[in-house]
Amino acid sequence: MQFKHPEILWALFLLVIPILIHLFQLRRFAKTPFTNVAMLQKVVSESRKSNTLKKWLLLFTRLLLLAAIIIAFAQPFTSANTALKEKETVVYLDDSFSMQAKNNGISLLEKAVQDLIKNIDGESEFSLFTNEKTFGNVRVSDIQNSLLSLPYSYKQLNLNEIGLKAKSMFSQNKGTVKNLIVVSDFQERISAENTEIDAALSTYFVPMQSQQSQNISIDSVYVDENVNDQATLHVFLSGGNKDEALPISLYNDAELIAKTAAKFKSDGDAEVEFTIPANKALNGRLSIIDNALGYDNRFYFNINSKEKINVLAISESDGDYVNRLFRGDEFNFQKYRLNQLDYSNLDNQNVVVLDNLTAIPSSLQNTLRSFKNDGGTLIVVPATNSDISSYNSLLSGFSSTQFSEKVVLDQQLTTITFDHPLYRNVFEQEVTNFQYPSVKEHFRIRTSLPMALSMDSGDAFLVGDDGLYVFTVPLELENSNFINSPLIVPTFYNMAQSSLRVPKTYQTLGNANTVDISAEIGAENIVKVTKEGYEFIPLQQIFNNRVRLTFDQNPAEDGIYSIVQNNQTLQNISFNYPRSESLLKYLDLATLENINTMDSIPALFEYLEAESNITAYWKWFVILALLLALIEVFIQKFVT
Repeated sequence: MQFKHPEILWALFLLVIPILIHLFQLRRFAKTPFTNVAMLQKVVSESRKSNTLKKWLLLFTRLLLLAAIIIAFAQPFTSANTALKEKETVVYLDDSFSMQAKNNGISLLEKAVQDLIKNIDGESEFSLFTNEKTFGNVRVSDIQNSLLSLPYSYKQLNLNEIGLKAKSMFSQNKGTVKNLIVVSDFQERISAENTEIDAALSTYFVPMQSQQSQNISIDSVYVDENVNDQATLHVFLSGGNKDEALPISLYNDAELIAKTAAKFKSDGDAEVEFTIPANKALNGRLSIIDNALGYDNRFYFNINSKEKINVLAISESDGDYVNRLFRGDEFNFQKYRLNQLDYSNLDNQNVVVLDNLTAIPSSLQNTLRSFKNDGGTLIVVPATNSDISSYNSLLSGFSSTQFSEKVVLDQQLTTITFDHPLYRNVFEQEVTNFQYPSVKEHFRIRTSLPMALSMDSGDAFLVGDDGLYVFTVPLELENSNFINSPLIVPTFYNMAQSSLRVPKTYQTLGNANTVDISAEIGAENIVKVTKEGYEFIPLQQIFNNRVRLTFDQNPAEDGIYSIVQNNQTLQNISFNYPRSESLLKYLDLATLENINTMDSIPALFEYLEAESNITAYWKWFVILALLLALIEVFIQKFVT
């Protein structure tokens, strides 16, 4: 038992006073002579016993009466250990797409919002955050409308991030009880590696459970160009039942252009193919109907007219391997000998290849530096008799790359860096049994550029990234047979492709996406990205003949967007939500420590209210005092 005013209990020492009064009779009795009292001795003895009993009853009654009054003023009560401590409450509300799942006809997010509004005390302050929004030190009436209109988010904080965010919203007062309430469906992806729940927090997990355990999703697409001006659109779906046939529709803008059925295999996956024109722009939208999550029932993609990459080779080689590499429809290729080159041609190029030059003149070095700084891609292939100092003079303007010495030694190209950007999507698996190209002479190089290819001695064959690629080996047939190796095609193709970051068929929200748009844009002009009432300005970098757009935080919605300059559409670009929420697999909360799992939000707040309840007893002691007063009157009147 606890007391609100324990200092009043010192008054219990006053109980000594009635004890002293009863034990020591201060009243003096006068003696009165009387006749023979022998006959009254028995009556006197019985009367004394009766008076002694009455005195003791009065003593105990008065002691109890006084004690009851003192204890009543001290206000006794009982409560949990944390009931009297100040409390802070932080709520994490999961608003990710998996909370679209329904239970009894209402989505999990809507149910969670309604329960929070009903059960949180309207007068108490708390903090609440979602995957993107934060509300600090508010009352439920302040954010009620915001919660009811809360949009779904493709982002998902993991448990460690939730804990860190919550700790930043709690005060530094160590004397308060810090309640962290986590409301989520707890998909497996919410769990991070080495998940740790802070034991200093009182953490309560409220799992929102759906009746739906299956969800069909459109996962990805890719376009495979065929002959006869036709292309095949491959569409991949997941989450279906074996032999289930699900209708899927293909739209170009708002026009339905094809419809078929996706038949799922035993692993729940399905692939659908549509035939589409190869050379026609398409603002594509795929659509299915599924009763589970709604965000992954549509998929946006674009097929735009291909922009050609401008490639200029400055070559003193008698071979034609460069011509053969860039003769496709994807490239505008030009080749000049050094003495025939018009430097002004470099202004409109995306890629410049220096091939087999003995030396690089200072004037060309300055032009190439400007070209590279304006976002161009430079590929350097030395000659056997190269003037190393002129090459080093050029390379010193871009990085800490320097040729050192020539090595005359027969070697083989044996190592491919498979995670290098040039080869990241080239090989289905790491190949070890390919035919190794041979090398007779090469230059050693000191560089900070990542190594893409290397020889059996460990020396670099090709280094580079981000618009600068340097071979250490002259590629003339007299020195190396690399130009006859299958590896040369993806190497040069990907180097050229990296120079113009053409928009992909679709982009994924949440990833850092960079695209290049061919356009002549002045320094004061800006490019906007729009979609039906939604407009934003992306981060942009202007070069001579193009603008580079970077998409990071924006856009926040999926769909097909138009890239606009001066009210003129330059190109369309598509964005889709990541599909990480589509797989309905949930975390086993029993594996986590330092948490309390509650069945529902109402049950949680009932529990927290019970933990804060204080049971007061002072009224009972007042009643006891009144009862003892009546008992004392009864003793005085009826006990003789």
